[in-house]
Amino acid sequence: MTTPWNEVQSKAHTPGSTVLTRWREEREASRASNGAVTNEVISSSDPRVIELFGVSRAASGMAVNHESAMRVSAVYACVTRIAGAISQIPVHQYERSDKGRKQVENQPLWWMLNESPTACFTAASMWEQVIAQMLLRESGFVYMPRNRAGEVKEMIPLPWDAVVPYKESGSRRLSYSIDDVRRFGADQDDMLHFPGFGFDGVRARSVIQHAARNATGNAMAMDEYSGRFFANGAHPSIVLSSDKGLDQKQKESLREAFAAKYSGVDNAHRLPLVLTEGVKADTLSINAEDSQLLDARKFQVVDIARAFGVPPHLIGETSAATSWGSGLEEMTRAFMLYTVQPHLRRMEQELNRKLFRTSRQYLEFNRDAMLEGNSKAQADYFRAALGGPGSGQGWMSADEIRRLKNLAPMGGAAGQLFDPSTSKPSSTTSDPPGPST
Repeated sequence: MTTPWNEVQSKAHTPGSTVLTRWREEREASRASNGAVTNEVISSSDPRVIELFGVSRAASGMAVNHESAMRVSAVYACVTRIAGAISQIPVHQYERSDKGRKQVENQPLWWMLNESPTACFTAASMWEQVIAQMLLRESGFVYMPRNRAGEVKEMIPLPWDAVVPYKESGSRRLSYSIDDVRRFGADQDDMLHFPGFGFDGVRARSVIQHAARNATGNAMAMDEYSGRFFANGAHPSIVLSSDKGLDQKQKESLREAFAAKYSGVDNAHRLPLVLTEGVKADTLSINAEDSQLLDARKFQVVDIARAFGVPPHLIGETSAATSWGSGLEEMTRAFMLYTVQPHLRRMEQELNRKLFRTSRQYLEFNRDAMLEGNSKAQADYFRAALGGPGSGQGWMSADEIRRLKNLAPMGGAAGQLFDPSTSKPSSTTSDPPGPST
């Protein structure tokens, strides 16, 4: 009986690599019996090995991985902001022609990419999982089983640790070893592989393992320190002194009695401090604010946001003035341009090369959907699209805009583009024209 990867992860923290070695032997034997290739190579730099043995530690000494990092509120907020932004953008299929492009509707791909890719996933959940794994674990994977005609039947998001990408000897094509429900191999044409930044042909770079490892580790250490600080009733270091000599037993009794009565959140500020027999209490520590703990925690939030490319004010850090412009429109534009756009471009290219392999048809995320939350920016955009005095030639008709807003078309002039060269200036008076003389 083979050992599942998750079970190996839970057992591999024992000294040595016997568990990993046994798992690798079992996995290769199983893939060989299922007709899969067996030339997978596991090295010490493999991200699975790093996670497996918990060797990815920050300078603070904290072990940083995808699970521990998500317990840091700043990391959680950054991942959910990016994943949430992408998951709400619809994906449309287009076809190029001599007259431009037209949107292709009522296609199975649209349903899978925007509504339900497989039985147990919604499209939003699929994109959120893909982006979260891309940010936290370097790549997101979606398996695409096909029918005999080569058409994609469904899209199945896979856990990161269930997929092993590798190159066969003498080939530049990727193959994938998959261990999810069953073990099997897959060609790169049947796998949507969404890597993060720094893709080397097999693996990319995880944000928390490269750019934000120390920042995340520092945030985890400060969270733990703060918890202990307040768990001790905000009195972490008290010195009890007496002019009279105390033997060892008396010292221990005094220490234990003081800790039992005054330490801990439940005892903080509950009872007055009463000392007898000439015993005095002095504090040797300064409070959290004086030790700049709060300022350090704010800096870690900004540092983590910087690594993920998220403006700090989007994750609740508003203590400093932002340099991203003023107003929701500028904030959204900057976030979309510098953070979300690179992810969308990589995802579009992966979708198009795996699903079409032709320039005639392609998929594209509708970036304009990000304007939905800003009525003023959307109104300005539609006003410019309609054209008119001061705006010039229109590139959208009123009916096209109504269609975007799920309104019925009006027909007639509402379906025509504004052309300033053929438009007549409106009359400056409301009086009807008089009879000709």
